[in-house]
This record gives sequence, structure tokens and C-alpha cells, in this order.
Amino acid sequence: MSEPPHRHPTTYGWRAKIGVIVPPTNTVNEAEWQLMAPVGVTIHTTRMPLHEDITSAAGKRALYDDVRRATHYLAQAGVDSIAYGCTAGSMVLPITALSDFMAEVSGVACVTTAAAIVDGLKALGISRIALATPHHDALNQHEKSFLASVGIDTLAMRGLGIGAGGPHEYPHIARTPAAEIHDHVVAADCDGAEAMVISCTDFPVLDMIAGLEDELAKPVVTSNQATFWAALRAAGIDDRFDRYGVLLKNC
Repeated sequence: MSEPPHRHPTTYGWRAKIGVIVPPTNTVNEAEWQLMAPVGVTIHTTRMPLHEDITSAAGKRALYDDVRRATHYLAQAGVDSIAYGCTAGSMVLPITALSDFMAEVSGVACVTTAAAIVDGLKALGISRIALATPHHDALNQHEKSFLASVGIDTLAMRGLGIGAGGPHEYPHIARTPAAEIHDHVVAADCDGAEAMVISCTDFPVLDMIAGLEDELAKPVVTSNQATFWAALRAAGIDDRFDRYGVLLKNC
């Protein structure tokens, strides 16, 4: 196990402490991160409002104001890296703009889910994907456009439609049965896709990654897996894992 420099080691976080900002109704991000965290690495969280408008001037100001507060709170815990764990809420361009801002506020390395997915795909040498999400068409199209802007071509895309009726539907994402998620992901695959991307940090897919990689015969990159990978590496932890897909095993 690597032993990186750390800011303020503690009894449990003697290797690193990682902070993560999650949307208010998200119940999967923290659970999956706690399952993946290696010995000596602790996870510390805070919540902030979900921002659906991240393109208008007013929407960006609101996003950055909330990110500033949440990042400042986590920095007080002496964390070694901070992640903004929301896929849709972090699809900001330029792709490093939000994480750079967070790093200025906190003084530590920071990552976002949207950028982590892209970085993970690039680390695997992938530029053509299939995309499975729990979301509605408008949000899926936004993600496809975001990925295209950074050189990732989405060949096929499939969503469950959750959120089409408004944000009050989002808690249903975490309640989606495992069998339904599995069938949804398999149906989203297509010829020519070099990887399957499963988007949304509230979509409970961690235990499916290895099996889906075997079934689809390609890498599977998920929002939580990619963000955890990026935050772990940003904190100086280079551990490799056998259970959570080739990204955490090989990169």
C-alpha cells in the first residue's frame, strides 16, 4: 500500500481523508464510497442543493456559491482531496473550471464527477461509449452534448425517464431494483461502443460492475466508481482493486 503525504492524519484516516459533496436526496454515493474505501482512508461528506441550471449566468452563480460553502466546510476537516459527487450538476465547461475553483477555496486537490468520468475514459484509451442513466431525455441529451464537447462520442443512450416530472422524482433513482438496472444497462449497449458508462451517483450499481464487464466484454465506468478513483488518486492513494472494474484495477 502506498503511503502518500497527508495533511492531518487521524486514527482512522491515517493514510488519507477524502471529502465528497452530494445532492440532498442522494443515498447511494456515500454508501458505495464507504464500501470501496481501503483501510486507512476515511470518507467525509456534506450536502448542498441540486442545481439543474448550470448554464445561465444566474445558475452558474448559484452553483458556485453553494460549491464554495460546501468546499469550505469540508476543508475544515483537513481532508486530502474533495469531490463534487453529482454528474449532472458538474457538467460545467471548461471541464476543470469547477474543480479548479474548489481547489482555490480549499487549498487541496479537487475533482468533479463529470470530469472524472471523462478522465477515466481517457485513462482507459476510450472515446466511443454507450450510456445508461436513470434520467429523462433532456438530461441525457445534455450529457451526450457535454461528452461530445470533450471528445467522447456516445453511440447509444438509454434512460429510465426519472425526473421528467420534476426533481421530486429523483429519490426513486436509488430505489431502482437491481434486476431492472441490469437489464437497462445491457439494453443500452451497442456494437462499436468501447465502454459502457453508467451515469448518476445515486444509481446503485457498484456490485454489478465486474459482472457487467464480463457480460458485455468491455469496461464499465460509473459515476461513483470514476469519482472515487479520481479523488483517491488526487489524495495520493494508488491502491488497485479487483472488484470494481478495470478502471480501479488498472489505472
